[in-house]
Amino acid sequence: MPDLNLIESYDYKLPEELIAQSPADQRDQSRLMLLDRETGSVQHRQFFNLIDSLKPHDCLVLNQTRVVPARLRGLRDITGGKWEGLFLSLQADGNWEILSKTRGKLQPGENVTIQAQTDDGSEPARKIQIEFIERGEQGRWIVRPVVELSEGESIWDLLEQIGSVPLPPYIRHGEANAEDAQRYQSVYASVPGAAAAPTAGLHFSKELLEKCKQAEVSIAYVTLHVGLGTFRPVSVSKLDEHEMHSEWCEVDAAAVEIIQQSQKQGGRVIAVGTTTVRTLESAARAGDGELKSWEGDSTLFIRPGFKFRVVEGLITNYHLPQSTLLVLLSAFAGYENVMNAYQIAIEEKYRFFSYGDAMLVLPGNPAPEKTE
Repeated sequence: MPDLNLIESYDYKLPEELIAQSPADQRDQSRLMLLDRETGSVQHRQFFNLIDSLKPHDCLVLNQTRVVPARLRGLRDITGGKWEGLFLSLQADGNWEILSKTRGKLQPGENVTIQAQTDDGSEPARKIQIEFIERGEQGRWIVRPVVELSEGESIWDLLEQIGSVPLPPYIRHGEANAEDAQRYQSVYASVPGAAAAPTAGLHFSKELLEKCKQAEVSIAYVTLHVGLGTFRPVSVSKLDEHEMHSEWCEVDAAAVEIIQQSQKQGGRVIAVGTTTVRTLESAARAGDGELKSWEGDSTLFIRPGFKFRVVEGLITNYHLPQSTLLVLLSAFAGYENVMNAYQIAIEEKYRFFSYGDAMLVLPGNPAPEKTE
């Protein structure tokens, strides 16, 4: 058994052609691997067959965060040079936290003019300035937007006008197209604030969610705004030296009630995505092991040896080698089970990462595959 405290233990070789560059034609048409977290056995299905592996009173918990058009482009006022950045969060004082990318070295007090990108090269409808206030670590900045919002306009409305979808760099080098504005977003996304999508939820269609409800599967919503850490690799060799990124999340009283009612009826709590796992387990940690309504910034790093208080099942995509997400999955389903399942996925040519296929991890043998 490899040393599970070493990030190199969570490595695997992935053929580049298996990195999905676009989503499935229909949301629920992606492939679904069923992984038994007790035995490590796997079965192969399609995502629209998900309901066959669920039972009445199970509870699907979904992250309802909404991806904002966080990718920003503009020009430095002093030099006229091109600038690119990523909106990360809105501060309490109205300032923004951003990730800044530029060839030159920006200085506090400098301004950048941000403008929407137009396909035909015409003048954009909206442009704003941001003033760089305070430099943080690894390209982070606190900036002050120099803009007056119209009546009823929010910061999220503004970003819709000046920003674009922030795809991960492994999808077409981060260059979004018109389809991505809709497909890099879950059908139930409702709370703006994420810089990246919680991708396990991308497989759900409205029709599939309705089928789940009709089968007496409960659905609860939590929120975690996916942030910069999604794009950051682990930079240390030992996991116990890794400082986990902070992400704001919330479990409200309504979600707690739905989840606890499902548990009382013998249902399993199935998290849709690793972000949902972090949210639920952070709330339970804050409640001394009991799930209670909670909101705050989570820095929880789930790795082998972690005791799960809430989550019993997990729907997730296939994650990057040596990532904290792969570490979390190994903690939940067992290291050997996960690494074996990933090797099978490669051999069976599953599609990987954000737009790729999915995995359902449950305790015990899943339901047998139906035959005609």
